[in-house]
Amino acid sequence: MTEHVIVNDAGGIRTIRMNRPDKKNALTLAMYEAMTVALESATANDAVRCVLIVGVPGAFSAGNDLADFLNAAQSSGGLNRAALRFLPALVRCGKPLVAAVSGVAVGIGTTMLLHCDFVVAGTDARFSTPFVSLGLVPEAASSLLAPLLMGHRRAFEFLVMGHPLNATHAKDFGIANMVVAPQDVDAEALKAAREIAALPPGAVALSRGLMRGATDELLARIDQEAKIFSECLHSPEAKAAFEAFFARKR
Repeated sequence: MTEHVIVNDAGGIRTIRMNRPDKKNALTLAMYEAMTVALESATANDAVRCVLIVGVPGAFSAGNDLADFLNAAQSSGGLNRAALRFLPALVRCGKPLVAAVSGVAVGIGTTMLLHCDFVVAGTDARFSTPFVSLGLVPEAASSLLAPLLMGHRRAFEFLVMGHPLNATHAKDFGIANMVVAPQDVDAEALKAAREIAALPPGAVALSRGLMRGATDELLARIDQEAKIFSECLHSPEAKAAFEAFFARKR
């Protein structure tokens, strides 16, 4: 596992905290693995009634650790299995998902929220999906969920043009349920998780299942996106975009 993901169970709530503040919670392959295990085991644990996903002050997640991600992709010829396991684990998680978002939420840091049931955003939250600017395509079934949630034109502006959203826009577009002061994000999300955990778990699971419907289409879209994403990683466009990105970082 990794010290960059802290998992804690208390009062029927499993808290999964991304804890790599020096890199704004950019996700490594080890972090993906730890979060996947935490989600999968939560489904099988009757004592867990709700899962709360949190970051650190100023950073929910800066998305993939691009160096780690690109090295794994080049060595395996495509996307790493750790990243690919995480997305279906989100879809298949049998417990309600609550997220507390403060600061940056980039790439997967935003698209994972589309699978959550309740999202609290701080006024400092900034949501961005710079896939296309890197020569890539959206993932996590966001190409399906975002147009359903916010309409085609807004989703195109967000996913393709890469225009970021502030917390108010995220609430207006259905990504967040509520916007609070940054220092109150974790407490408000925990409050929502406790409210959910106090409800009859069987009725919650049945109601959530009815609302979400069959997951086959989501899983199929994740697979389709991953195939195209892997192909794009080796395209001249993506190679040029990554070279430019790392040149700016030097």
